[in-house]
Amino acid sequence: MTIRTRVTLWYLGILVVSLLVMGGVLHYEWSEQLDRMRKDNKEPDPAWEEVGEVLLYYGVPTGLVLAVGGWYLMRRTLAPISSLSHAIQRIHVENLKERLPRNRQGDELDRLTEVFNAMMDRLENSVQHIREFTLHASHELKTPLTIMRAEIELALREPCAAREHQDLFANQLEEIQRLTKIVDGLTLLAKADAGQLSIQRAPVPLKELVEDSFTDAQILAQPKRIKVDLAACEDVMVTGDKNRLKQLLLNLTENAIKYNEPQGQVTISLRRSNGCASLQISNTGPGIPPEKIGRIFERFFRVDEARNNEVGGCGLGLCIAEWIVKAHGGSISVVSSPGKLTTLAVRLPANS
Repeated sequence: MTIRTRVTLWYLGILVVSLLVMGGVLHYEWSEQLDRMRKDNKEPDPAWEEVGEVLLYYGVPTGLVLAVGGWYLMRRTLAPISSLSHAIQRIHVENLKERLPRNRQGDELDRLTEVFNAMMDRLENSVQHIREFTLHASHELKTPLTIMRAEIELALREPCAAREHQDLFANQLEEIQRLTKIVDGLTLLAKADAGQLSIQRAPVPLKELVEDSFTDAQILAQPKRIKVDLAACEDVMVTGDKNRLKQLLLNLTENAIKYNEPQGQVTISLRRSNGCASLQISNTGPGIPPEKIGRIFERFFRVDEARNNEVGGCGLGLCIAEWIVKAHGGSISVVSSPGKLTTLAVRLPANS
């Protein structure tokens, strides 16, 4: 129940009780007066009869006017709170610059709005500092990682290196490559948050990209003997960035293979549906618990920490995929049945 409804009900309750008390007192006095007149064998005073008529013909309409007027005043008084609520709902992490309108009347609501806007200023500055730190840190980490990778690759090519040293260097190189992937992902997301990434707009034959991704997925799936099927691949054109869409498909297919089971299955389909390109990638495997589905697009989120340590990954693939989809004006969702099937569905606006 809203505050407006509660206050209106309280107001109406107080009004009704007041009218009942007033009517009861007048009725009691009227009855007493009539009893005294009957005892004295006098005719009823016309003034008391007029009081009854006043209560009937003027009291009831006055009560209705007071009720409607009170409801209207409550609505006018609390309307700014509703406006503030709707304005607050429009604010999110990608729209921190929006501020609530002030009425400049110096009342409690104006003060509340001023305090909220000041809080939003502090929040925006904090988020901006975090984004700048992430961007600068990821940029600074690229150079030492590139140097370390080059030196280890050079050491691996040395014929005189002992076998145990080569294994050590190979493990270090694998970890450096993983760190490099994390840094690249953080750099991309930090630039996206800062609005420094631009999406090219050109016609892209999505069918060709899906077919190329299907071929790559078959190669990636061979070590785990996972079967990759292309259930449907209709000819659909979209407007967007070809390289980013390639990255989207690579992230989704890698994810479907990585979090699969040995000798499992991955199914890819592309169809035109209601003016959109509908892409679905399904995979068998452990699935995602219902309480965790809403968090899979968060950065560094892991469904099963123990299993993720085995399969690797940095927890940024789906977050990057979501950004690419939204940057192209589309939507991405997931449906999962634990232990059976998990399906990622992408919808992108298709060219007519």
